[in-house]
Amino acid sequence: MAEPAPPQSLPHRPVAHRSVRAAFAALDLGTNNCRLLVGAPEGEGFRVLDSFSRIVRLGEGLHETGRLSASAMERAMAALHACAARLGRRPLRGLRAIATEACRRASNGRDFLARVHEQTGIAIDVISSREEAELALESCAPLLHANVAGARRALLFDIGGGSTELAWVRLGEARPALIGPALIGYASLPVGVVTLAERFGPAGTTPEGFAAMVADVLARLSDFERVHCIIKEIQHGGVQLLGTSGTVTTLAGVALGLPRYRRPLVDGTVLTAAASEQALATLLALGRQGLSLHPCVGPERAEFVLPGCAIFAAIRAMWPAGQVVVADRGLREGMLLRLMRAAAARRAGLARRFAGRSRYA
Repeated sequence: MAEPAPPQSLPHRPVAHRSVRAAFAALDLGTNNCRLLVGAPEGEGFRVLDSFSRIVRLGEGLHETGRLSASAMERAMAALHACAARLGRRPLRGLRAIATEACRRASNGRDFLARVHEQTGIAIDVISSREEAELALESCAPLLHANVAGARRALLFDIGGGSTELAWVRLGEARPALIGPALIGYASLPVGVVTLAERFGPAGTTPEGFAAMVADVLARLSDFERVHCIIKEIQHGGVQLLGTSGTVTTLAGVALGLPRYRRPLVDGTVLTAAASEQALATLLALGRQGLSLHPCVGPERAEFVLPGCAIFAAIRAMWPAGQVVVADRGLREGMLLRLMRAAAARRAGLARRFAGRSRYA
């Protein structure tokens, strides 16, 4: 796995604190969302100190033009200024900021990120699709194996705005929490909720259009299946499906009948095939206005929910495991865990070095 970038320093005045926690921050600039998470180590994980998420639609129009539009960049820049202001409120031990599919594909993506650095002080790395899969796996690893007795393999999928990441994973045979899952193969499909929404438009809300979106995604999944023979593994049992994305968490919220979205009730829940089908049917029947009013969707995400559901339905059709584990966690959590582990390793190394000096003093 790639090593985390060294800590960044931001051009903000230090803030006086009576009690300073070892804070780390992770920023994910995606095709549809800009997300920030600040946390402090606690036990085997971390405690959230601050979080921020805003829909910026950075990839709007990218499928047609190959470039980030001026309006999309301004929306993203406004969100990044808000992130910089939050980051300036506390001293940080480490910061990692990444950009994914939109900036990978756009011909002006790196020029935009240079402007972001100049205006906000935040240096954002464009990561590879492999690192994207690794980070998602890192954050979701605690949910693997625990939910399916005897699981030997897992298929993790992350439905993004501009792409969908697939990770085929080998689970540890013994003491999996210590051995950890191993990435066998990965793929980044150039189809996400934004790209499908732009390609199919209002037609995607009709039964025929939805079926066409599912067929489009199914065709893209076939190469990954051909290489890894996941269907055969599912038939033999012991394969766990895990989904992480706004689409999957929305489906879980609908399946659970939540009056409003609540992360603690969604993260780690298990959707049976029947519950998934019922939630899909519920969302398909709502229409655009109904989706806008639904407490687990809302007006900002209404146009992207059914394209995401089409990707989910295609994955379930290709790989019909009995259930799907739902993760409300992703790249930010993976980055924070890496930063914290790297800091702990550096502290341990310094401790050993000073201990060695004291013995020979």
